[in-house]
Amino acid sequence: MKLDIVIEAVRYAPKGTINLVRAYEKRGATFSDHVLISREALVERLQQGKKCFTGHRKELLAGSFETGKEVLLKQAFIGTGSKSDQDWLDDVPVF
Repeated sequence: MKLDIVIEAVRYAPKGTINLVRAYEKRGATFSDHVLISREALVERLQQGKKCFTGHRKELLAGSFETGKEVLLKQAFIGTGSKSDQDWLDDVPVF
């Protein structure tokens, strides 16, 4: 499975849109430490065809992840499928 970004936490703006995500990005053969990605930057990465999933890093296994649902860009919204009329990432904790 191709994996470019793993989102482990999300911050929503008061209007319900994603403001910021805490994620890991694929950098060559390895993954970065966690990085903060704005909504605009996340939309740009998804439009470039990057594969993004929810999940978290496995304890003591630096480059291994437990992945959840794929994050998709649907019209003007970012989501994992359960809500189509607003940004929403299922099972992702808020920070």
